[in-house]
Amino acid sequence: MLKPNLNLNIVLYEPEIPQNTGNIMRTCVAIGAKLHLIKPLGFSLEEKHLKRSGLDYISKLQFEVYENYEDFKSKNKGSFYFLTRYGHKNYKNINFKKTDGNIYLLFGSESTGINRHLLKENLDSCFRIPTTDNVRSLNLSNAVAIVAYEVISQYDFVGLYDEEPETLKGANYLDEYK
Repeated sequence: MLKPNLNLNIVLYEPEIPQNTGNIMRTCVAIGAKLHLIKPLGFSLEEKHLKRSGLDYISKLQFEVYENYEDFKSKNKGSFYFLTRYGHKNYKNINFKKTDGNIYLLFGSESTGINRHLLKENLDSCFRIPTTDNVRSLNLSNAVAIVAYEVISQYDFVGLYDEEPETLKGANYLDEYK
């Protein structure tokens, strides 16, 4: 459903909490992004919490699981953006429309983030979501949604519905509600 030249990919580096991953799965389905999960995972993909968070959308999800970062990197080419509290640049300053090929947004585990050595090797591609100094980071699921929607907003939400689709309740649902 997304514009053909917008190949958005969400990458979770060693995610730990199934509810977060389930929520991210739902977001990926909502925006037409592919999800990449880099092991180790802190849960089984069969867990009921994961399915509950992803609801019945999991069957519509495009996703792949990798043994480690090297496995992921060897199978995927494009532009990699590392989201970390240690980034020196604001994610809003990325012009995603100037990105050639696939866009990969990488997010780290809930407790430790992305491996610091990996971040250091990719320092120019490290970005942060601005916050106060009262919190270390945002919830993983929220962070993914914030940055992913920034990417697709730069593409004017092409392929997404501005109104309730007819395949659901339809654009005039409230107009006709009794």
